[in-house]
Amino acid sequence: MADESGETIIRVEALGKTVPNAGTGLTILHDISFEIGAGEAVAIVGVSGSGKSTLLGLLAGLDTPTGGRVRINGHDLYTLDEDGRAALRARMVGFVFQSFQLLPAMTALENVMLPLELAGSRDARDAGRAMLERVGLGERLTHYPKQLSGGEQQRVAIARAFVTQPTLLLADEPTGNLDTATGSQVIDLMFELNRERGTTLLLVTHDEALSRRCDRVLRLAAGRLVQKE
Repeated sequence: MADESGETIIRVEALGKTVPNAGTGLTILHDISFEIGAGEAVAIVGVSGSGKSTLLGLLAGLDTPTGGRVRINGHDLYTLDEDGRAALRARMVGFVFQSFQLLPAMTALENVMLPLELAGSRDARDAGRAMLERVGLGERLTHYPKQLSGGEQQRVAIARAFVTQPTLLLADEPTGNLDTATGSQVIDLMFELNRERGTTLLLVTHDEALSRRCDRVLRLAAGRLVQKE
């Protein structure tokens, strides 16, 4: 649903995904439809194999659906070519992954600066430093990923995701590689930034405690949307 201002950030209509399988088609997602409003925090939950990560990939424009459409802030994702979808992601979408996805040859600051530099920003260093300070890593600017704990690496990843001030942040099992206490701290941080910046947050998780902290839950079962509340 949209927020009180009526602004819908994600609109998914009859989305489906089928892949070839032994000469026939294996349907991974069946006729998925929902809307997400600006500033909402929404969890996508379901058992392994239910289609959660496939759905997230389609929402990000990283994969193509068999049918249906996805609109991100009014832009019809799959009427764009691959370059167009990449440009939209760079402009509007941030990502946080379970495996952090930091570049090992770059320092924490360089990792956070990268999306800004790719976008041609002139103040990438100052913005990156400020974002790392915001996530509690102001003393780790010159550290490489291998010199950081898992929780610190995920904080760098969150800083990198938020530094571009995205309209939408997609997170795939953001606490999956962290212990419970560290994962809780990372999630606290994500929700704080979600509120501060008005970013719409959509996260895939198997953690029911985490899903209960979201405004809404989208529950998948065998590729079908069985809960929208």
